[in-house]
Amino acid sequence: MSRTRNGVVVGSSLLVMLLAGCSSMTSVEAKFANNDRSLDSAHNSAVVSQGEWLEHLYRQYDDWRGTDYLYGGTSKKGVDCSGFVYVTYRDQLNSWVPRTTLLQSQFGKPVSRDQLKAGDLVFFKTADKVRHVGMYLEDGKFLHASTSDGVAITRLDNHYWKDKFWQARRMAD
Repeated sequence: MSRTRNGVVVGSSLLVMLLAGCSSMTSVEAKFANNDRSLDSAHNSAVVSQGEWLEHLYRQYDDWRGTDYLYGGTSKKGVDCSGFVYVTYRDQLNSWVPRTTLLQSQFGKPVSRDQLKAGDLVFFKTADKVRHVGMYLEDGKFLHASTSDGVAITRLDNHYWKDKFWQARRMAD
């Protein structure tokens, strides 16, 4: 076998192993992606009141305010919308939610827009196949990682977001 061919075989093997690692993470999340599952059924150890939810969410905002948007990011070097939800639930609420917007949109229980409570996830369709997620705060405001402003608080009736609202989901009762 030639040296070039060996390199291709080794490179292909590494690529297959990397892809297998990524797919295994998706399969772990997929088992929790049930419309009738709430956060309580998936590692929720934080039972908090509405006031406590708000305190945790505003604390997260203070810690992350202005962090730049980075697709796939989950750190203060850059974070995407679902990554911000994921780390907020993990760090502030000691709870688990799926990592991706798609799986987050299938998790928990549907809730109507007029019944939103602090911590509910709010979802938007920003393009044909593009979704965005944030966490409801109070008084028509939500916390999210925005592509234009980084981590920010925005109103649901903001000129950009109001017509893009898709659904809301409650992660815990």
